[in-house]
Amino acid sequence: MRMSGASTTSRRVREGETVDYEIAVGPGNARSVGGLNYRHQFHAGNFADVMKHALLVRLIRAMQRKDKGFVFVDTHAGRGEYDLARAAVGDRRARQPEWPDGVGRIWDRRDLPAELADYLDLVRAHDRAHGNLAPEPRFYPGSPALARRLARPQDRLSLWELQPAECAALRSEFGGGAGVAIEEADGYGAPRAALPPPERRALVLIDAPFEDADEWSRIRQALTDALARLPAAVCAVWYPLTARALSADVAATIVPLGRPALAVEIALPSSPAKLTGCGVAVINPPWGFEGEARGVAAALAAIFGPDGAAEAGVRWLVPDV
Repeated sequence: MRMSGASTTSRRVREGETVDYEIAVGPGNARSVGGLNYRHQFHAGNFADVMKHALLVRLIRAMQRKDKGFVFVDTHAGRGEYDLARAAVGDRRARQPEWPDGVGRIWDRRDLPAELADYLDLVRAHDRAHGNLAPEPRFYPGSPALARRLARPQDRLSLWELQPAECAALRSEFGGGAGVAIEEADGYGAPRAALPPPERRALVLIDAPFEDADEWSRIRQALTDALARLPAAVCAVWYPLTARALSADVAATIVPLGRPALAVEIALPSSPAKLTGCGVAVINPPWGFEGEARGVAAALAAIFGPDGAAEAGVRWLVPDV
C-alpha cells in the first residue's frame, strides 16, 4: 500500500458482487498500518465503533435471553472508555476528530430502529454518568464499559490488554469491580486461559489492531483455541476493510473452522475518516441475531451514506444448517 498522502483502491467481494471503494492513507499517524492509526482514542465513537458496538449490544442481549450467566472475553480491551475531547489532540498536532461523523450523526435522533436506539441509550447513560451536561457527547464507552453496563450479577468480564498505559487506565476504571478480571497480557492467549468457563457459556470479542502482517494468522489461532475449548462459544471478530483486510481474508480465516458464521459489513467510500469500511464476523451467532444485524446494517447505511454511496450487508460465511 502506498503511503505519504496517497490513496489506494481496493476491491471487495460482497454477496457475489465486486465493489470498488477508495481508502485514503496519509502521513503523521502514530503506529500507522495501512493509513490507520490504532491509538483508539483518536477514533473513538467513529462509524466503525457505532457499528461494532451496536452489534456487540445485540450479541450480549441475545446471550442474556437465557438466565444462566456467561463470560465476556475481550482480547483487546483498550482503556475501556474514551474522552472525546481528547480526540482532537494528536501525538504532534491537532487532529480532526472522527466521532462527529460517527456517534455524532445519531446523537440527537429519535427515529432510530430499536436495535440502534438500545445502543445509543447505553452510550448516553454512560456519558451522563461521567458528568457530561453538554448537548454533544464527550465520554464514549468502549466494549468493556458497554459490557459492564449490561452485565447481570451472573455474568463475568475477562478483559485483556497488552499495552501497559492502556491497561493501567483500564484497571483504574474497572479494577476491583465484582465479576471483572483484568489481565495485562497478550489477548490472543485469552481463549486458552479463560475457556472453558465454569458457566460453559462465552462471548469472545477479538477487536485486533491489525498492526502486524500475521494478524489474521493470530486471529485464526485464537479462534481455533476458543472453539476447541468451548465449541459453542460465540466469537465476534472486528476487521477493517482495507487492502490488508478484505472479505477474502475473513473467509480464509473463518470458513475452515467449520462453525456457522456470518459477516456484517459496511463500506463508506465518501467517508472523511481514514477508515472507510469495516466488518464484524460472528461465529456461532445466537438465534435471532441475523435479523437484528440486518436491521443495524441497513439503518447505518442510510444514516452514514445518505447520498447512496454507503453499502452494507449481511452474508453467511458458513451457513447454519
